[in-house]
Amino acid sequence: MKTLPVDLPDNVCETLRRSPAEIQKDLRLAAAIDWYRRGLVSQERAAEIAGMPRAPFLDELAARKIDVFHVDPDELSRESQLA
Repeated sequence: MKTLPVDLPDNVCETLRRSPAEIQKDLRLAAAIDWYRRGLVSQERAAEIAGMPRAPFLDELAARKIDVFHVDPDELSRESQLA
Protein backbone atom coordinates (compact mmCIF):
# COMPACT_ATOMS: atom_id res chain seq x y z
CA MET A 1 0.00 0.00 0.00
CA LYS A 2 1.22 3.47 -0.85
CA THR A 3 1.69 5.92 2.02
CA LEU A 4 1.05 9.59 1.30
CA PRO A 5 1.91 12.11 3.99
CA VAL A 6 -0.71 14.80 4.55
CA ASP A 7 0.08 17.98 6.44
CA LEU A 8 -2.71 19.17 8.70
CA PRO A 9 -2.76 21.92 11.31
CA ASP A 10 -1.27 20.86 14.64
CA ASN A 11 -4.57 21.19 16.48
CA VAL A 12 -6.78 19.30 14.02
CA CYS A 13 -7.19 16.29 16.35
CA GLU A 14 -8.26 18.49 19.21
CA THR A 15 -10.55 20.58 17.01
CA LEU A 16 -12.30 17.52 15.58
CA ARG A 17 -12.01 15.53 18.82
CA ARG A 18 -10.76 12.60 16.79
CA SER A 19 -7.65 10.46 16.97
CA PRO A 20 -5.11 10.47 14.12
CA ALA A 21 -6.37 7.00 13.13
CA GLU A 22 -9.97 8.25 12.97
CA ILE A 23 -8.94 11.25 10.87
CA GLN A 24 -6.99 8.99 8.52
CA LYS A 25 -10.07 6.78 8.10
CA ASP A 26 -12.27 9.85 7.49
CA LEU A 27 -9.86 11.23 4.88
CA ARG A 28 -9.69 7.91 3.02
CA LEU A 29 -13.47 7.67 2.96
CA ALA A 30 -13.88 11.29 1.87
CA ALA A 31 -11.38 10.84 -0.97
CA ALA A 32 -13.01 7.59 -2.09
CA ILE A 33 -16.48 9.16 -2.10
CA ASP A 34 -15.28 12.23 -4.00
CA TRP A 35 -13.43 10.21 -6.62
CA TYR A 36 -16.40 7.85 -7.04
CA ARG A 37 -18.84 10.75 -7.31
CA ARG A 38 -16.70 12.35 -10.04
CA GLY A 39 -16.56 9.06 -11.95
CA LEU A 40 -12.81 8.63 -11.51
CA VAL A 41 -13.09 5.22 -9.81
CA SER A 42 -15.60 2.38 -9.67
CA GLN A 43 -17.59 1.47 -6.56
CA GLU A 44 -15.33 -1.50 -5.97
CA ARG A 45 -12.16 0.58 -6.25
CA ALA A 46 -13.62 3.36 -4.09
CA ALA A 47 -14.50 0.85 -1.37
CA GLU A 48 -10.94 -0.47 -1.53
CA ILE A 49 -9.55 3.08 -1.22
CA ALA A 50 -11.86 3.69 1.75
CA GLY A 51 -10.58 0.49 3.34
CA MET A 52 -13.95 -1.21 3.62
CA PRO A 53 -16.07 -3.84 1.87
CA ARG A 54 -18.35 -2.65 -0.93
CA ALA A 55 -21.66 -3.02 0.99
CA PRO A 56 -20.62 -0.71 3.85
CA PHE A 57 -19.26 1.75 1.26
CA LEU A 58 -22.66 1.77 -0.44
CA ASP A 59 -24.24 2.39 2.97
CA GLU A 60 -21.92 5.40 3.39
CA LEU A 61 -23.01 6.72 -0.02
CA ALA A 62 -26.68 6.29 0.90
CA ALA A 63 -26.16 8.03 4.25
CA ARG A 64 -24.75 11.01 2.36
CA LYS A 65 -27.55 10.88 -0.24
CA ILE A 66 -25.08 10.16 -3.05
CA ASP A 67 -26.44 8.22 -6.02
CA VAL A 68 -25.22 4.67 -6.05
CA PHE A 69 -25.78 4.33 -9.79
CA HIS A 70 -24.57 6.80 -12.39
CA VAL A 71 -26.91 7.18 -15.34
CA ASP A 72 -25.78 8.96 -18.48
CA PRO A 73 -28.93 10.23 -20.25
CA ASP A 74 -27.33 9.90 -23.71
CA GLU A 75 -26.20 6.35 -23.03
CA LEU A 76 -29.63 5.45 -21.64
CA SER A 77 -31.30 6.87 -24.77
CA ARG A 78 -28.99 4.86 -27.05
CA GLU A 79 -29.65 1.66 -25.10
CA SER A 80 -33.41 2.16 -25.15
CA GLN A 81 -33.30 2.55 -28.96
CA LEU A 82 -31.50 -0.79 -29.26
CA ALA A 83 -34.17 -2.63 -27.27
